[in-house]
Amino acid sequence: MTKMRPEDGQGKPGRSSGRGTPTTRERLVERTCAWCGEPVAYSGRGRPPRYCTAAHRRRAWELRTAQDRAERPVSDGGQSRAPVREVVQRTVVRQEPALARPAPRPAQRLSGQPYTLPEDAVEWVEALAALRRDMTNPRIYPFREQVARACERTALALRAGIPEPGQSESGAS
Repeated sequence: MTKMRPEDGQGKPGRSSGRGTPTTRERLVERTCAWCGEPVAYSGRGRPPRYCTAAHRRRAWELRTAQDRAERPVSDGGQSRAPVREVVQRTVVRQEPALARPAPRPAQRLSGQPYTLPEDAVEWVEALAALRRDMTNPRIYPFREQVARACERTALALRAGIPEPGQSESGAS
């Protein structure tokens, strides 16, 4: 009893049986990557590769196993179909006004004496003139930019608060 070969009916594959019947040989040369579709060469030895790189093979495996895990029941480690619920704990911290801002301390002169502000417009003009003269003083000179910004903010506030001529500051004539 002889075994039949699928290629030509009998004999060894790839050989003619002597009857003049031609045989066809097929050999895989190349296939496309199952992940990205790029061509993957096949040397003819071993199992033909399905992926062009090991990274694509890993990605495909991760996707397959993730799908398998998601389809499992929740009790076996699968994904739940229930909507996600979140519990948020919110804590409001309030600071006491007295603790949030320290009490202002009185200004002192460089000599250590308590500083007093000018009491009227004439004293203010004299104080600003003295400041202008002392801008070359080595104790004031390093802070001239901060002093200039403070003076600019003060000038803007003064101009914004000027009442119309003939009106008092309270708004009554």
